[in-house]
Amino acid sequence: MKENRIFCKGGGCTAKLGPAALQKVLKQLPKFEDPNLLVGFEGSDDAAVYRLTDELAIVQTLDFFPPMVEDPYLFGQIAAANALSDVYAMGGTVKTALNIVCFPETEDLNLLGEILQGGSDKVREAGGVLSGGHSIADEGIKYGLSVTGVIHPGKILRNNTCRPGDQLLLTKPLGVGIVTTADRVGEASEEAKKLAVRSMSFLNRRASEILREYPVHGCTDVTGFSFLGHLMEMLDGGYTAAVDSGAVPYIPEARAYADEFYLTAGGQRNRNFLGDLVEFRREDFAMEEILFDPQTSGGLLAALSPKDASEACKRIEELGLPCGIVGEVFPGEKKILVN
Repeated sequence: MKENRIFCKGGGCTAKLGPAALQKVLKQLPKFEDPNLLVGFEGSDDAAVYRLTDELAIVQTLDFFPPMVEDPYLFGQIAAANALSDVYAMGGTVKTALNIVCFPETEDLNLLGEILQGGSDKVREAGGVLSGGHSIADEGIKYGLSVTGVIHPGKILRNNTCRPGDQLLLTKPLGVGIVTTADRVGEASEEAKKLAVRSMSFLNRRASEILREYPVHGCTDVTGFSFLGHLMEMLDGGYTAAVDSGAVPYIPEARAYADEFYLTAGGQRNRNFLGDLVEFRREDFAMEEILFDPQTSGGLLAALSPKDASEACKRIEELGLPCGIVGEVFPGEKKILVN
């Protein structure tokens, strides 16, 4: 990646507020009583869904953050892919997007142009239309999108409707937060950086389209609250998930970087928030950190029947990124067992 003056200090989804702080604030907000609001913020789902007609609903989301890579064009692509992912996690189709920009007035505007070009190209790849945006002067650089998609009201993929017997399919490798942290201090290999950037900039569009061909019982995308945090949201029905750590796809170098303590504050917030709800059956510090690692533009995590999960996994693997069937859902208390 080329060097410039963006100065990554902890960007991407590692910059999100921790789940404990966010949960405390959201509990104080009043709920909106509107029968057409099919998905709101109370379920911690990936996007809002509002019904317009019996056949049409809109999916709305927004996401933005500071840079996690030094190349402004790649940063724009990654930030856009991350925002677009929420629509795909709901099973929707992207239609329009608006830029969200924070940029220092003293900074080189050519950098902003490259960021916006990266975002624009990714929206175009998604089949959407970039139709405007909003910018403010700020001390640091932040970029993202507000995205609108469409979906049939009867085909929404919720994050908390998995069933006992479902297998869990993860469509991208974990570890991008650890790798980008190692990269900020010059310790990440070129191979690790390339795979991390490819994963973060890769749209979840095709994986979502494949999953829509099966009866998906629950779906989310893995971002700042980590694989384990987002999996816990899927268990709101009161189930137990057993995770096979040996089947979890991750960037290979992330294990060594975790052992060297190239960790994120976001990962530690995720660990503290989940606490005793996660039980590790064997001692493996590096894998624990990978599972708690905040992901930027991470993969989809879907709950399907074993037969459908196996077939979908084979098809998604052909897209070119590591994926895998990483666990199973059982009756029981809300808990995650990591084997």
